[in-house]
Amino acid sequence: MFLYNSRHLGLLMLAGLLILLPACSVGPDYVKPTVEIPSAFKEGLGWKVAQPGDAALTEKWWQLFNDTTLDNLEEQVNISNLNIVVAEAQFRQARALVEASRSAFYPTLTIGAAASRAQGSANTGRGQGGASSDFLLPVNLSWEIDVWGRIRRSVEASKSSFQASAADLAALKLSVHAELASDYFQLRSLDALKQYLDESVAYYQKSLELTRNRYAAGIVSRVDVLQAETILKSTQASMIDLDVQRSQLEHAIALLIGKPASSFSLPLQPLSNPPPHIPVVLPSELLERRPDIASTERHMSAANAQIGVERAAYYPTVKLGTSIGLEASDIAKWLTWPSRFWSVGPTISETVFDGGLRRAQNEQVLAAYDATVASYRQTVLNAFKEVEDNLAALRTLENEAKIQDEAVESARQTVIVTMNQYKAGIVSYLNVISAQNTELANKRTSIGILERRMVAAVLLVKAVGGGWNTDTIFKEK
Repeated sequence: MFLYNSRHLGLLMLAGLLILLPACSVGPDYVKPTVEIPSAFKEGLGWKVAQPGDAALTEKWWQLFNDTTLDNLEEQVNISNLNIVVAEAQFRQARALVEASRSAFYPTLTIGAAASRAQGSANTGRGQGGASSDFLLPVNLSWEIDVWGRIRRSVEASKSSFQASAADLAALKLSVHAELASDYFQLRSLDALKQYLDESVAYYQKSLELTRNRYAAGIVSRVDVLQAETILKSTQASMIDLDVQRSQLEHAIALLIGKPASSFSLPLQPLSNPPPHIPVVLPSELLERRPDIASTERHMSAANAQIGVERAAYYPTVKLGTSIGLEASDIAKWLTWPSRFWSVGPTISETVFDGGLRRAQNEQVLAAYDATVASYRQTVLNAFKEVEDNLAALRTLENEAKIQDEAVESARQTVIVTMNQYKAGIVSYLNVISAQNTELANKRTSIGILERRMVAAVLLVKAVGGGWNTDTIFKEK
């Protein structure tokens, strides 16, 4: 009896030692690689950096533009945009994979039942007793002891991939919201141009009537009438072309908010207000605010953890197995106490030869990690470039807009003066046509500059990460 208990005690002590064995995680611990960060944006000279008391960008950054129609459209994106629905499903999938990885920390318990009847071959000397029955009701428990940290590294990799998926979802949302705002302002600039062309057509029609009257009175030639008709018709043709462009932008917006293009339309609303001031963070803060940077950084962390997973393959696998149950050759005795059986004990296994498989897999994950480091640094450099591009665009276009507005006013005054000269018979109608074309070209340019300023403002919002930061991206749900 003492011997029986000693054996039990020895097995239990061995199992306990394996469980309490100080575990280590092989492979390198993750350290974020360094990147060169400028102290300030070069193109932000004179641009006020956002301060804690300022109106900072929020998740609903489009409200800075103070356009209720845009606000209503943007609110529909997260709900109805199908690309976001796909990304959100992938995010939930990544979150589930974290839980699947964590399940390896716990034992696996299985239960089953089996019944069989068999007879061995008489030629082996084991079939002399005739057929026999076997009724089995086992409960098996298997537990891998994470001595080398393989499971911990797997969970670390899964968690980093989940966080990367969260950042990808945030990046997609930011991109779709920015694309919607960009399309919207382009459409509104077409509305502004259409409004101006409507006014121009009305003016050109009056000019044509005046010219016809002067021709009927024998004051001017038929050429003047034809020239007046030409500028009128060409302007009307331009208005029709705007309808094509506007319809395409309407359809693009409908797609972004998940609606059929045939059931969506926007009323005419000319673009008039300049873009608001966009608060810009310091370059050092940009790394914490751009979801695409966060995504590449988390992919890098996952790749680093995967190195530990592969290195653990060089070490033995330690498992603890336990089995208890009931077994009998007679079904009447199957569920009785004497039919009980049990076993418990550890197993240690080590791969001795695999033809270089583990070495190749380690080289693979090391190369994958190096690739993610390069991708991370490239993403950071691209982020700085995008901010610089749009800061330069906003600053330059603001100065250009001031000069262009003066050019528009000068062209308008030229048309008035030239028309008066034409009525007085001082100049020909060709001078009027030239002045009107100049005014139209300058007004088109002015509206185009305003459109580019609005789009640049949206792109700057996107470049600085919108209202996102790592706290909102990496929050587990």
